[in-house]
Amino acid sequence: EDELTDIVRRSARILGVEVDEESARLIAMRGRGTPRIVNRLLRRVRDHAEVNGDGTIHPRSVVEAMGVLDIDDLGLDTTDRKLLAALIQKFQSGPVGVQALAAVLAEEPDTIEDVYEPFLLRLGFLDRTPQGRIATEAARSHLASLGYEIPAPRRAEPEMPALWDDLPAR
Repeated sequence: EDELTDIVRRSARILGVEVDEESARLIAMRGRGTPRIVNRLLRRVRDHAEVNGDGTIHPRSVVEAMGVLDIDDLGLDTTDRKLLAALIQKFQSGPVGVQALAAVLAEEPDTIEDVYEPFLLRLGFLDRTPQGRIATEAARSHLASLGYEIPAPRRAEPEMPALWDDLPAR
């Protein structure tokens, strides 16, 4: 995130726009860990600040622009949330195959695997298993915090005994 914040500040200088430290960090946090996306978001925030403000990027303008772009605090966009919502609501958090997810979302399976899954895996919102994709409790909690209806999972996450529970006492 620090490197992405540096990229935002550098790109802002190149674009000739003022950006404070907090705003640069807010943009970097939503950049999916990708410099290209961070630069795209910076340009969109700049455009929003010029049209709806004085052209200066500040935290409020970042939050407003992200709202217009429908990008949440973690960097999830509409399609990310649709994917998680389908997995959680339609398939009771999984497991579900990528072909079934692709059919529900009207996306290509390769797009799901190459574009959306890596970020969701990195956030810990999605797990890949031999049986299919599973939405994690973190994904369920995040969508619940955004107001999504979250049904009970198809199968509960297994309770794992503690490593030392079965050892005899000495």
